[in-house]
Amino acid sequence: MPKELLVDKLANLSVKIGANVQQDQVVVVNAPTESIEIVRKVVEEAYKAGAKEVIVNWRDAYTSKMAVEFQTIETLQDIPEYAIDKFKYFVDKGACVISIVSPVPGLNKDLDAKKQQAQAVASSKALNFYREHMMGNRSQWSIIAASNPVWAKKVFPDKNEDEAVEALWDAIFKASRVTEDNDPVKEWKEHNDRLIKHNIILNDYQFKVLHFKNELGTDLTVELVKNHVWSGGQEVATNGTVFNPNIPTEENFTMPLKTGVNGKVVATKPLDYQGNLIDDFWLEFKDGQVVDYDAKAGKSNLQNLIDFDEGSSYLGEVALISYDSPISNSNILFFNTLFDENASCHLALGRAYPMNIEGGTEMSKEELEKHGYNNSMAHVDFMFGSKDMNIVGETHDGEKVQIFKDGNFVI
Repeated sequence: MPKELLVDKLANLSVKIGANVQQDQVVVVNAPTESIEIVRKVVEEAYKAGAKEVIVNWRDAYTSKMAVEFQTIETLQDIPEYAIDKFKYFVDKGACVISIVSPVPGLNKDLDAKKQQAQAVASSKALNFYREHMMGNRSQWSIIAASNPVWAKKVFPDKNEDEAVEALWDAIFKASRVTEDNDPVKEWKEHNDRLIKHNIILNDYQFKVLHFKNELGTDLTVELVKNHVWSGGQEVATNGTVFNPNIPTEENFTMPLKTGVNGKVVATKPLDYQGNLIDDFWLEFKDGQVVDYDAKAGKSNLQNLIDFDEGSSYLGEVALISYDSPISNSNILFFNTLFDENASCHLALGRAYPMNIEGGTEMSKEELEKHGYNNSMAHVDFMFGSKDMNIVGETHDGEKVQIFKDGNFVI
């Protein structure tokens, strides 16, 4: 199968369906150095779509690691004005953003967690305006993935490096609905229609609370904000442009009430957080907040996430995905949230999306918080879906409705 053709198709998909680049729009491409091949294709497709300017925002996992290893905490916390001004330029120009992920799993496992945390908090505070802009859908944004040798060997440890890289590319293409003989743009429009149908059903119910339970130990109730909105697939930016934030995506998600989460949730997949793997972990919630937790691997990193700021110990998203879905059925553990979250029901610690409540994108932060919105500089998804997951929704009238049975949608 000619990979070059499929790389071209994925790049085109990221521009046409992902960010949906508009005529004379500035485009930012967040690009890891591992992905130069597809970056060049994305840039070319963006210009062909009418982009006024395409800015490639390069980042390198290895030199970023060196910065944390050798710099002092004080230097790491000093975010220079020129770095902040760059993101102000993106916001001022109404730029859309295409991010390419190509992780190096476990690269940062030996780094000083306190230094990592200090850098992350300082950067998040300095660039909070940009994060609010993008998470508020003030412009279009989209994420795709690219294979690299380290990631590929983590996913396919029994293959040699070249075979693993090709196998991971194949898995990325399949999950992204890109094949040699299909029209990915057409297929994604049909996929969006299917996700929208589920959104309509869930929105019509306007459940007050969801109850999750499985044999692994998850027994969790998640109250939803009033007038919540289920989303999934395509979204509409406040500039009126339709776009797809995640390629791939299989989820329907909405906003939990910040103080309305109670019980225990057991993760079913590892979480790659700041280049560190957190595995075999659970969280216990009371009145919305994490009150207890444990992990067999990466417990200190899990603690860093929970302690990131006040809002990172509360939930900002609940997402439903059938166990019988394409990425889940591939039986591939990607060690990357973009893929693994779309194989499993998941929750996110940290900031909620304003679009998940009626009129939310027009509300101030203070107005959103009055409705139960969780604000945070963090937003980190973790997976807890399973083949025996049962979900029961309770309406405001007290009606109980089976949403999931044995891991799959039944409504």
